[in-house]
Amino acid sequence: MKLSVAIADTKARPSAFVVFRGFDESIRKAADLGYDGVELALKAASEIDRDALDALLHQTGMEVSCISTGQVFANLGLMFTDPDLTNRETLAQLFEDFIDLAADFGQLVNIGRVRGALDPLRPDKSEQLFVDMARALCDYAEPKGVTLVLEPVNRYEINFVNRVEEGVALMKKVARANMKLMPDVFHMNIEDRTIGDELEKHIEYVAYVHLADSNRLAPGQGHTNFPDILAHLDRAGYRGWGSVEILPKPDPDTAARLAIDFLKPLAQQYCVQ
Repeated sequence: MKLSVAIADTKARPSAFVVFRGFDESIRKAADLGYDGVELALKAASEIDRDALDALLHQTGMEVSCISTGQVFANLGLMFTDPDLTNRETLAQLFEDFIDLAADFGQLVNIGRVRGALDPLRPDKSEQLFVDMARALCDYAEPKGVTLVLEPVNRYEINFVNRVEEGVALMKKVARANMKLMPDVFHMNIEDRTIGDELEKHIEYVAYVHLADSNRLAPGQGHTNFPDILAHLDRAGYRGWGSVEILPKPDPDTAARLAIDFLKPLAQQYCVQ
């Protein structure tokens, strides 16, 4: 399993859920710590200077694991399930730009809370809005070799797709080969019956995994059983990324170091490329 860490631009809001800020410095730090790549948390593809990023990745031997889009929801309030057509068109353009970027860097684009919530009075309508946009974006992404990955998120943050099996049901409705799931073991610890078993059971839909401990700190700082999780993923044949999305506590450098020091030996034991 290759390991990455979530990073963002220095201008990202304090609420942006990343470990490091500042793309150049963060990529160099992550490389020095022993990570294989970085997850780019963006609010727009224009935040990235493609030529500079490409040069830095080659210089450091790093990769982009995924483009994540949480800031689009947090900063702009845009959602797949928004009934306003103009808002959805704006969001679709942003995602097409992300897909174009991912075609060269990572081939994965995350869908977290930007999927939107279900209208409790018209949940079927909300779900259909998501499905329609997801299909259109998948069709745009498919010839570019890009996959969209939906992240189940716990009930305290959103009311739409909390558990992995709910995500699987939605994947079947979207019915696109390049629409997969991005389970986060922190959310799974809250919502799913088990973690390792559920991941193995639904492995055909799993394209990317977020790693954080039960308290959202670095793996090894809580009670999540990571050896068991990685053993299940290994048995299921998972060979994708494990990305560290944690609270930067007690400080970003320490958090990133604790995570890689704990996960690297496990990654070398399980899910070997």
